[in-house]
Amino acid sequence: MEFAKYQGLGNDFVIVDGRSGLPMEPSAAQVRQLCDRRLGIGADGVILALPPRQGGDLRMRIFNGDGSEPEMCGNGIRCLARFVADQQQQGVCPDTLTIETMAGPMGASLQDQGQVTVDMGEPHLEPAAIPTTLGVDAQQVVAERLLVIGQVLEVTAVSMGNPHVVIPVADVDQVDLEQLGPALETHPAFPNRTNVHFLQPLSDQHHRLRTWERGAGPTMACGTGACAAVVAAHLLGLGQRQARVTLPGGALAIDWRDDNHVFMTGPAQRTFVGQVVLDQPEAGASADTEAAAYAQTMSFLANTSLDEMLELAANSLAQRTQRRGGPPVTPPGEPVPDQGHRGH
Repeated sequence: MEFAKYQGLGNDFVIVDGRSGLPMEPSAAQVRQLCDRRLGIGADGVILALPPRQGGDLRMRIFNGDGSEPEMCGNGIRCLARFVADQQQQGVCPDTLTIETMAGPMGASLQDQGQVTVDMGEPHLEPAAIPTTLGVDAQQVVAERLLVIGQVLEVTAVSMGNPHVVIPVADVDQVDLEQLGPALETHPAFPNRTNVHFLQPLSDQHHRLRTWERGAGPTMACGTGACAAVVAAHLLGLGQRQARVTLPGGALAIDWRDDNHVFMTGPAQRTFVGQVVLDQPEAGASADTEAAAYAQTMSFLANTSLDEMLELAANSLAQRTQRRGGPPVTPPGEPVPDQGHRGH
């Protein structure tokens, strides 16, 4: 299978051109193989360029490094637009491309010096649109208190076609991203999981951002996350509607315009092209099932206290004992039932 490797501020993708037909559609296990930085090509995700279905120039499907399929990706759209432009060597590529995504059509405009501007559409702030169980009776989820592994965080939730939670902090370098990132991503308050961003306002038009991406972990940059961060900062009174967002991989220019559309401008660049042979999917139980079980287990561990685990274990033991006809087992904290006098 032929591929091209592209990156936008260090957020990197394997792109496969399927506009004239795919040689094969990679399975989730094969996506993980492609994204593995030691055993594969290495990337944050895999993008398929496909024929349009709704009148656009092309359609994008994107897969995270864990094999899951998100709705869209801002850095991925920039990389895909640059990929299409690079395929057209005689300037045939239009200045603006309409790229169909699961979150709707996105307009990408090619700029000078490798820059790409994308109309990311309107942010969605209603709890059901994100989705989240926070603020169910409110119009927005702004500065909601959330208990996460023993810490109370004030979170603001925004959907840019995919879910995001933004947490303002004094210094993003002091955040334990490896601990808080997965705990927030899989928190029960976000039924579809969520992207996680820690925001450090430097001025009303400049922010720093560290990101834990849903299905990918810590990344150098996140386009939709930068858009969500500017929206959240404005809602919190921490910034203007137009701001620069500095991520570990570089800076993005974000503009939340008066028509409610958010525009993102940043670079995209080809790093190399090649061919790859994919392993065939294994028969029987798939790695997809194992990955889902792992994610469910990590969510349980991150969001369940030790006391709750002990109570669950005790209740499970009591139920198993009763099914086997043994004497009743009393869960901790409950009085022992009077079983009457027993003879010897």
